[in-house]
Amino acid sequence: MSYPTPTMNPGQRQEPTRTPAHVASPTDTGLIPIIQQPEARQQQRRIFSPGFGLRGPRRNRHVVTAEEIAAISMPIGDDGVIIGIDTESQPAVLGLARPTPFDVVLVGGLWMAQVLALRAAATGARVGVETGRPQAWQQLAQAAGGGQPCMTVYPVGRVPAQGPSVSSPVVLIRDCGVRPPRGRVTSLPWQAVVTVLPFVSEHAPRWLAQAQLVGIQQISPQETEVVREILGIPAEHLQMLPTLSDNVALWCTRKHRKYVMTDPTDAETGLLGMARRVD
Repeated sequence: MSYPTPTMNPGQRQEPTRTPAHVASPTDTGLIPIIQQPEARQQQRRIFSPGFGLRGPRRNRHVVTAEEIAAISMPIGDDGVIIGIDTESQPAVLGLARPTPFDVVLVGGLWMAQVLALRAAATGARVGVETGRPQAWQQLAQAAGGGQPCMTVYPVGRVPAQGPSVSSPVVLIRDCGVRPPRGRVTSLPWQAVVTVLPFVSEHAPRWLAQAQLVGIQQISPQETEVVREILGIPAEHLQMLPTLSDNVALWCTRKHRKYVMTDPTDAETGLLGMARRVD
């Protein structure tokens, strides 16, 4: 039997023949399968593109030429306690927190030693003071940490082990008079020991010889001879030592020497008073 050919009205558009999504077969179970349509190309790109969120504005990268690299610099100073300014008005920094043992001798007065202890505590170090005159240190120890125990005063010969570490460095100041006894606690990694000598006596050479850094305030011409023999300080510096101001000290090693002037802050002046060489 033949069927008549369908007719189309003029101007009517014939839709394309659609292929069925599923064609029945003899083994068909009767279940209608789920055919997942492929995702749009734009949606796939959004899922697999790296990053999060929307892309930011496109800008040129910051680049410099090889010749311009030398002009890029960052000032980096020393790390430690600022003990004053040198002759060039630059900050003088004393690094007390070190991974190696460090021994310092200060030939000077109580005022300079207390300024050093106060500033060491301000850097986060635990400060221990071994002294035969605790009344001169108790008030400073109470005011140093603003209520936090950062400075402790010990009698002579009774300093316990401090347990220094890289996160908790220790500065031990020994204010034990002209002839300090051998301390039970010595310098260790992250533990510096500062021995304070009021003047250069016959017992001073032993301490000066073993120190890695020596600070000298005003001393007499007779004392300069002992210092010259042990430290090898040139004559021009020896002539200056008896004339130093109360807040000036010569910090020296075997190779380097530097004059440093310590200007106290208002808080330090309120606690310690004006600079003085002799107490």
